Amino acid sequence: MIVRMTKVEVIGPKELLLEVLELVRELGVFQMEPELPGFGAAGAEGGLRPFPLDRKTLEERLFLEELRRRIDELLDCLPAVAAEEMALDPGTVLDAVTASVQEQGTICRELSRRREELLREAEELGRHGRFLEPLAPLAAEVGGRTDLDFIGLQVRGPADLEEIMARLARVIGGKFEVISALAADGTIAALIALPREIGGAVRRILSEGRVPELSLPGSLAGLPFPERVRRLKERLDLLPAEIAAVEEELETLARRWTPLCRRVRRWLEERLSLLRATACVHATSLCFFIHGWVPAEAVAGLRKALDGRFGGRVVAEEREVLEQELERVPVALKNPPFLRPFELLVRLLPLPRYSSIDPTPFIGVFFPLFFGVMLGDAGHGLVVLLLSLAAARRFRGRRTIHDAARILVVSSAAAILFGILFGEFFGEFGAEHLGLHPLVVDRRTALMPMLFFSLSVGVMHVTLGLVLGAGAAFRRRTWREALFKLLTIAAILALVLLVVSLAAPQAPRLLARPAMAAFLAIIPLLIAAGGMMAPLELVKSIGNIISYARLMAIGLTSVFLAAVANRLAGMTGDIVLGILVGALFHAFNIVLGVFAPAIHSLRLHYVEFFSKFLEHGGRRYEPFRKS
Repeated sequence: MIVRMTKVEVIGPKELLLEVLELVRELGVFQMEPELPGFGAAGAEGGLRPFPLDRKTLEERLFLEELRRRIDELLDCLPAVAAEEMALDPGTVLDAVTASVQEQGTICRELSRRREELLREAEELGRHGRFLEPLAPLAAEVGGRTDLDFIGLQVRGPADLEEIMARLARVIGGKFEVISALAADGTIAALIALPREIGGAVRRILSEGRVPELSLPGSLAGLPFPERVRRLKERLDLLPAEIAAVEEELETLARRWTPLCRRVRRWLEERLSLLRATACVHATSLCFFIHGWVPAEAVAGLRKALDGRFGGRVVAEEREVLEQELERVPVALKNPPFLRPFELLVRLLPLPRYSSIDPTPFIGVFFPLFFGVMLGDAGHGLVVLLLSLAAARRFRGRRTIHDAARILVVSSAAAILFGILFGEFFGEFGAEHLGLHPLVVDRRTALMPMLFFSLSVGVMHVTLGLVLGAGAAFRRRTWREALFKLLTIAAILALVLLVVSLAAPQAPRLLARPAMAAFLAIIPLLIAAGGMMAPLELVKSIGNIISYARLMAIGLTSVFLAAVANRLAGMTGDIVLGILVGALFHAFNIVLGVFAPAIHSLRLHYVEFFSKFLEHGGRRYEPFRKS
């Protein structure tokens, strides 16, 4: 059901405002409104005006917001550590915390900057090191030669290296030597040794041929190639220890400051929420006024708490809800424990308006029934029941999954019930081996009875939606809409009576002519109440009823898939293999038997049923409370 809301105004002396806001937040039942009609002439002489913040309060708010920003920067900079929140009153140490947070933030940023520099250096040198590693032994062999220059290259394969060597041979003859090795990524690392005086010319030749020389970090520039290799390796060996030292310092800071910062930040958030809430407050020269919405059942508790804390100096007065305010009334849903999980299916749609109807009880009753009719197999339902019970137990702390599992528990129980009525336990397995026989109909052969049953359910469900819609229209005093829905119900019933009298042999044929006359007489009245589009709306409602044939169609698919699974299992000629084949196909059928009935049952509710009475667009009830 939709919780009944009361419009409430809290009035008291201006000096008690923050204390009152703190109490209201502790209670967590008051949704404050910055503007709401019916509370006096705001802005008029002597009337209500937005609550003015004095200079001290403004300075406090700016100070607290700046401190929160610095704490956020420090927490973002520190590594995540497991730490319990400290138990202290931050208000008593706020000045010391402010100075320390600024100092520790500077230290933390410097350490983080140093860590990032070391990581970038390690990544860059590691990239060079992977290439130079295969050349290191080769460079060591010629490392003592001071008359030679060395050029490092990385080429894709032997053919590219041979082409480079041929080009150099044509230009400078045989005054060079190339040593190469296979790199880890499959490329070839090559080291060209040549006289120092022709090194510049060779580099120009390679550049003209778009063969880039291996670039090394700037810190190694000017060193001979073998020395570069040695220095790079030494630096790579030292970097992990330097990075670990910086990270250890950061972790020490995190263990020391994270608990305090979290506690202070939570206190800041609570204090700032009080100061921000003043934007919803109005005042005169002496008093403040807070207006908003409270659940009707919580008004007495709010009054008692205000009297107990302030001894009658602050009062809560109920105000009349104006008709133009109905769209602004916040919406909260409250249902008994059995129906509460089905609010998950309602939350998939926008909230209903306050003046509408909570659809949770209806979807809580009809969804399991539709699911059970479509699945309709006691064996499949038993498997789904066991899995959903296990999921509800396993995910007890995760509300969405837990509610979905509880919905499946009820729906699978309905599937077991209808499976017994249809005589199905893993298809015809129950009839052949357990002596289970249909108590109502055999879905494999009773196609027309199941179709008539499905359409009858559609007539009942759609008619119920129209009745609810007519009732809502009467409450809103939109008489033409209410009349149109009632005439639509009458037209549907007349049409059903006509079809039954013509199609059912046992029905009296004498009813056909009065039913047709009644249907034709209702059409002009429909047009008068609903306009020229009224006949199309009637056709739409009839189409909605026909959509309920999916109850029969989805169920028939499940029956045939179960029969196929049993037949394939019997065709194997081997017990073990037959069990495996049967289990596999029945598992596939169970998966389809969960998703297809769930999806189509939701569609029947969302499209065919809810459209007849439900008005979306409600505002969520969000009271002022501690986060």
